[in-house]
Amino acid sequence: MTGLSKIVTRHYKLILGIWLLLFAVLAVLAIRLPGLLEGDGFSTDGEHAEVMDELTKTFDFPAESLFVVFDQTSNSTIEETLKEIEQLELAESIQSPLTDDSLYKDHVAYAMLHFDSDADMTSAVDDIREAIDGEQGVTLTGGAAINKDINSASQKDLASAEAIGLPIAIIVLLLAFGSVVAAFIPLAVGIVTVVSAFGVMTLFSEAMDLSIFVMNIIPMLGLALSIDFALLLINRYKEELANHSITEAVQTAVQTAGRSIIFSALCVFIGLGAMLVMQVEIFQNIALGGMLVVTIAVLSSITLLPALLMLLKDRINKWTIIRVKPGATTRWRNFASFVMKRPVTLILVALIVLGIGIIPVKNMELTIPQVDSLPESYDSRQAYELMDKQFGLGEQSTVYMIAERPEGWDSTAGLEDIKNIEDKLLADNDVLSVDTIFTASEIPTVEQWEQSLTVPEVEVQLTPLVDTFVRDNKLLVPVSLNLNGSSNEAQDWVREWSEKELGVDFKLGGQPKFNQEIFDEIFDKVGWLLAIILGSTFIILMIAFRSILIPLKAIIMNIIGLASTFGILVYIFQYGHFGIEETTIALIIPVIVFSLVFGLSMDYEVFLISRIQEEYLKHQNNTLATVDGLTSTSKIITSAALIMIVITGAFAFTDVMPVKQIGVGIAIAVAIDASIIRLLLVPSLMKLFGKWNWWLPFRKGPYKAKKLH
Repeated sequence: MTGLSKIVTRHYKLILGIWLLLFAVLAVLAIRLPGLLEGDGFSTDGEHAEVMDELTKTFDFPAESLFVVFDQTSNSTIEETLKEIEQLELAESIQSPLTDDSLYKDHVAYAMLHFDSDADMTSAVDDIREAIDGEQGVTLTGGAAINKDINSASQKDLASAEAIGLPIAIIVLLLAFGSVVAAFIPLAVGIVTVVSAFGVMTLFSEAMDLSIFVMNIIPMLGLALSIDFALLLINRYKEELANHSITEAVQTAVQTAGRSIIFSALCVFIGLGAMLVMQVEIFQNIALGGMLVVTIAVLSSITLLPALLMLLKDRINKWTIIRVKPGATTRWRNFASFVMKRPVTLILVALIVLGIGIIPVKNMELTIPQVDSLPESYDSRQAYELMDKQFGLGEQSTVYMIAERPEGWDSTAGLEDIKNIEDKLLADNDVLSVDTIFTASEIPTVEQWEQSLTVPEVEVQLTPLVDTFVRDNKLLVPVSLNLNGSSNEAQDWVREWSEKELGVDFKLGGQPKFNQEIFDEIFDKVGWLLAIILGSTFIILMIAFRSILIPLKAIIMNIIGLASTFGILVYIFQYGHFGIEETTIALIIPVIVFSLVFGLSMDYEVFLISRIQEEYLKHQNNTLATVDGLTSTSKIITSAALIMIVITGAFAFTDVMPVKQIGVGIAIAVAIDASIIRLLLVPSLMKLFGKWNWWLPFRKGPYKAKKLH
C-alpha cells in the first residue's frame, strides 16, 4: 500500500484523467443497459429446460405464449381485437375463446397468442399493447408482459429509492464531516462506481442473459459500499491532516484505511462469489454484478478518491455549514468505558434481544417469486389474477413427460410400453388425467388399437393423433395433476416420479419440475456456499489480524445477527406488519441477504478491529486498545451504517416485492450489526478474552513476548 499511496499522490492528475475518460465511455454504454435486461433470472439448466426445448423443437409447441384477457366485453369486441392483433403478424397462431369454449367462462374470456423461438417478445408486447390500447376490459398478460412490467417497475423503484436515500445520505455525510465539499465527494465516487459498473455489465450482456434485478442490486450495493469506503478514507485523511501535510495525510489514509477497505471488499467479494456455485441465472447475475461493482468501488476508493483529495487540498473543508464538536469523542469514550465495565451483562442482554428476533424463523415460508412480485396496480398482474380466479389455473398443474425408446413406439411392444406408462400414471391419486393416443382416441387396449389400424378409414383419422404424441422415437405424455404447480406436494410428485422405473428413459418438465429443480439446486448447494463464505472469511481475518479468536467470534456473531434478521423479515412480510400485505419470503432472499451482508458486516469488523489492533501494537494493553479503537471508530462506523441503512432501506418504499425484501433485509442486518454486535458484543468479548484475542499458535511476532492471561 505504501507504493500505491506514493503513486497516487505523485500522479493524481493522470489518475483523474484516466477515470474521467473511463467514466465518459462507460456512461454511454450504461444508458443501454435497462433495455438489455429481461426475465426474472429464475432459470437453470436441467430436465425442465431440456423438455421444454424438446416440446418446441420436436412437438411444435410454442416457445412463448401471451394472453389477451377480456373482462365483460362483447363477442364483437373480442373478434375485432384479435383481428387487429392478427394483422400485426407477430403471433404464430392464436387460440380464440370464440372457437374454444374452455377459454370462455361467465363474463371473462382469454385468447392465447403463441410465438416461435425467433420472436422478439419485448417488441411484441409493446406492439400488442399499442394495438389494444383504449379497448375497455381488454388487457395483455403472460410471462413476457409481466417480465417487461417488472423491468419497468424496477427502474421506477431505483429512481424512487435514490430520491429517498441519497438526500438522507448527504445529511448523514454533512453531520459526519461538516462541509458540503467533503460530504459530496463520497457521493460523486459512488455515482462513478455505479455508472461504470452499469457500463461494464452492458458489455457482459453480449455473452449472457441478464436478470432485471441487476438494475437494483448494483446501485444498492455500489452506492452503499463506495460511500462507506469513502467515509472511512476521508475520516482517516482528516485525522492525519491535523498533524501532517496534505500529501502525507493522503498517503497515510491510503496505507491504513486503504488496507481496511481491501480486506473488507475481499470479504464482500467472497460472499458474492460463493453464489456462483448455485447454477441459477439470478444468482449468477447478482454474483457477477456484485463482484464487478465491489471491484470498481475498491479501485475508485484507493485511486480516484485520494486523487480528488490531492486536487482539492484544503478546499475539502470549503462551505462548512456544521461545526463538528470535539465533545463527541468524549461521549464515545465514556460509552466505551461503560461497556468495558459490564461485559457479561451486555453480552447476555444482546443475546436475549437477538434470540427474540430469531424466533419467527421457524415459520419461514419460501416461494419462487411470480406475478405477485408486481404491484397490484399493474394491469398484467390484475389480468393474470382474474384468469387464475375465474379458470382455476392455480388449482391444477401440468407435467410434460417425454419418453424415449430407441426401437420406436409403433410396434406391439412399444404400444404396450405406452399403455403401461398411462396405467401407472392414472393409478396415482394426484393425477387428474393423462393424454396418450389411447385416452385421446378412447381406444382402451393395444389389441383394439392395432385392430383399428387395419381399417383404412380409421387409420387416416388416427394418424394425426399419433403425430401429436409420437415423433420418431420420442413420446409425449402430458399429465394433469390435482396440485398447485408451486406447491411442495407438486415438487414431491416430480421428485418421486423422476426415480420411477417405467422400462424406458424419460424426462419431466413443466412448472412443478421447474420449481423442484430451483429449490433442489439451492438447498443442495447451500452447504457449499456456507463453507466457502465461512471458511474464506475465517482465513482472511486470521491473516489480517493474526488471531484465531477474532475470526471465530466474527463468524458466530454474524450468523446470530443474520438469523435474527431473517426472523424479523418473517415478522414484517410473512406476518404482515407495518402496513405490509402478508406474503411469503422470496426463495432468493436468504441466500442473497446472507451472501451480501456477511461480507458487508465484515466492513465494520475490519474497521473496528484494525484500529484496536493498531492501538494494541503501540502499548500491548488490550482493554485500553479496545476503548481507544471503539472511541475512534464508533462515529465513523455509525455514520457508515446509517448510510448503508438509508440507501438499502430506501428500497422498502419500492413496489417489486423481492427488491423490497432484499433492501429491508440488508438494512435490518446492517442496523443489528452496527449497533448490537459492533458496539456491544464485540467490545464486551474483546474485554472478556483479553490478550487471548491476539493468540495464534506457532506464531513468531510482537504478541508472543507477552504472557497470556
